[in-house]
Amino acid sequence: MSNLFNKLELQAFKSGITPRTKESRDWFRRKALALRNVSRSALMKEEPVTLSDRSVVGSMYMFFYDPKHKKTLPYYDSFPLVIVIDKAEGGFLGLNLHYLPPILRAKFLDALLDITSNDKYDESTKFALSYSLLKKSSKYKYFKPCIKHYLASNVKSRFAKVHAPEWEIAAFLPTADWQKAGKSTVYSNSRRMI
Repeated sequence: MSNLFNKLELQAFKSGITPRTKESRDWFRRKALALRNVSRSALMKEEPVTLSDRSVVGSMYMFFYDPKHKKTLPYYDSFPLVIVIDKAEGGFLGLNLHYLPPILRAKFLDALLDITSNDKYDESTKFALSYSLLKKSSKYKYFKPCIKHYLASNVKSRFAKVHAPEWEIAAFLPTADWQKAGKSTVYSNSRRMI
């Protein structure tokens, strides 16, 4: 996807990190937390993604967003990292991983990686999840603060798709753009919600 993703993947390879393992997620989490000044705009300078109803669900995307009800929201992320789980009126339902502190994000990602469409971890791999599946199992309890209804009319950029080999990297990059509150407030409220 981006030069940053490629650089981190190469560093992980050189360090002998096996992809899609707990060790790998911990390694990427530590590396991402040490990063400063990740450019959201640079991450978005990739080939545009053409979205269709079938290709969206189960995929991970980054985009700029301006919520319709931002005046009444206590806080929001204007650069979400979302796993789309279903279509919804005027847009889609998705899981914004930024709402979880990194350690809980790692646990949630571990659980989600158990329910992918295949084990190839290539462009064909998607998350095989639904809202009803998330509600049924305590294994996925971390979804509660992450689930959001995004309106297509309020998306303020094109979508940048994050392919399966890059999920672990994207999940831990410090790209959240919190408005009206800081990450400590968001994380504290998310823990209470869980």
